[in-house]
Amino acid sequence: MTRPDPITSERRHLTNLAYRLLGSLADAEDVVQETYARWYALSAPARNAIEAPGAWLTTVASRICLTQLGSARVRREAYVGEWIPEPLPGRAERPDVVDPADRVTLDESVDMAFLIVLEAMTPAERVAFVLHDVYRYPFAEVAGIVGRSTAACRQLASSARRRIQASRAPVATPTARQADLVRAFKAAWEAQDIAALVGLLDPDVTATADGGGLAAARLEPMYGGEAVARACAGILDVLPGMTFSETTVNGRPGLLSRQDGVTVTVFAFHVEGDRIKHIWAIRNPDKLRAWTAA
Repeated sequence: MTRPDPITSERRHLTNLAYRLLGSLADAEDVVQETYARWYALSAPARNAIEAPGAWLTTVASRICLTQLGSARVRREAYVGEWIPEPLPGRAERPDVVDPADRVTLDESVDMAFLIVLEAMTPAERVAFVLHDVYRYPFAEVAGIVGRSTAACRQLASSARRRIQASRAPVATPTARQADLVRAFKAAWEAQDIAALVGLLDPDVTATADGGGLAAARLEPMYGGEAVARACAGILDVLPGMTFSETTVNGRPGLLSRQDGVTVTVFAFHVEGDRIKHIWAIRNPDKLRAWTAA
């Protein structure tokens, strides 16, 4: 039996890590490619001298991500409208992907609400928090990757942890209940029942769209149940042929919309209690490639 290459078997771990650090599957894949390019650029004696190749690859990938996070902030200042992390489809939505190494593990650390909070962190905070709190790397190792002292990395992770805790509801809504609410939202939307939509939305709901200048999308977030409900109903007046289907977005219940059979929007939701608190509508076609590849 042929044993798996211990180097290439790290690919899934590196992709998972890079996606959580960057919020973009496309960028994560580029980071993994660059990491492997640096590995194979080493001479054979240099590679053989590395006692823990997996740790070396993780260190290199994390440092590349740290650099990219700094430049990403500059790029996003010029981004048209709001920037939302790239949505991930579930297994059922990507039957064409047969290699487990090509899948990002779907857990609470890729929940869209979680990723949005990560976006508000400094690059060093994000890397320290993800490496330590998500992947359980000791702070001594994190310090070597981030280029800070162990004590400084503890502080970075602690600050990031407070951001996460402040953003979470006191009691998490069960996934089945989230699915029920999203299903009811879909039915009310299709019926253009504004009263029903308002009843499903938190009075202070926020709806954010990401078109990236490549698809029509509101440039500013929308607030309030009544405003969001009427805006949803208005979309079907403008695009009467739009269809909706239930799906999984970053491991949570979501919706997929198609126009003339083409995927045009992925909707992610954050539920608190029995109401929808946040809606994210990703319309930038560059971020929907994983949804259209099949």
